[in-house]
Amino acid sequence: MTTARQIIALLKSHVARDDAQFFAVAMQVAAEEARAGHNKLAVEIRSLVDASRIRANAAPLRPSGPVPLVQPKGELAGILSARYPDLKLSDMVLDADLQTAIERVLSEQRQRERLVQHGLSPRRKLLLIGPPGAGKTMTAGALAGELRLPLFTVVLEGLISKFMGETAAKLRLVFEAMRETKGVYFFDEFDAIGSKRADRHDVGEIRRVLNSFLQLMEADESEGLVVCATNHPELLDTALFRRFDDVISYSLPVRPDIERLLKARLATFKKTKFDWSKVAAFAEGLSHADLARAAQDAAKTALLVGDGRITAKILKAAIADRRRAHQS
Repeated sequence: MTTARQIIALLKSHVARDDAQFFAVAMQVAAEEARAGHNKLAVEIRSLVDASRIRANAAPLRPSGPVPLVQPKGELAGILSARYPDLKLSDMVLDADLQTAIERVLSEQRQRERLVQHGLSPRRKLLLIGPPGAGKTMTAGALAGELRLPLFTVVLEGLISKFMGETAAKLRLVFEAMRETKGVYFFDEFDAIGSKRADRHDVGEIRRVLNSFLQLMEADESEGLVVCATNHPELLDTALFRRFDDVISYSLPVRPDIERLLKARLATFKKTKFDWSKVAAFAEGLSHADLARAAQDAAKTALLVGDGRITAKILKAAIADRRRAHQS
């Protein structure tokens, strides 16, 4: 059945002259009417949308430009931070399996309407697991950048409350925002929400928050992406895993990936000739984020202290600095 929120969304998109959003909401209404058994009404709505799209010469529902960035207001302003990432998948250095998994998500999202026409749903609920600095946060940004969607990052300090029931209420606000504004919604440090319900330190609030999240995820049929990331998958409740379309694992880069990452980060800088494989071997054990920072530090040193050229010595020194930073 059509909800008041959908009617408001239709009116807002009409006032804003956002035909793509108007058509998208109308198709959501048609889908809900079909699920309610009102097939004749659903067909009529779809026919009207198709006729309007033809008249307006609007081929896909997806707008040609990025989805307008609506800054969270009111209570949501303390829960969500919004931005447009200037990131592409090509900016990342990923192993073959990881690259394939993310490209599959992008492919299904870009061909969403084709899948929906055949009663299928694109992947849109993702759980990213792996060590710190392995590229999970960057993946959320790359998905938003590739799909030209805003990235909404859930601010844990604003979401999690010491008052009973307040965190679950704030979670509902986030999922309501998903229905209103299409985007990539990123829950980092997800184990803070999804911890096991059997935890011996749980006084009941963790159970309530987790149950709320499970229910909201189950009911969510918005068009954006929900991306959750954790460094500690072992802490997550097992019931969570089946709520996601994909669980994608990250790991620290191996030598060939390290070499590719360093070369990509330093592609625009002058370099002396040196054995990249030896530098990559020296950098083993560092994360993607540490390697990116080491490359940046090496470039700064070459420009400000050296003759502008990056040498193996400068690069190794920057790598060693990053390793010491973790040991201190």
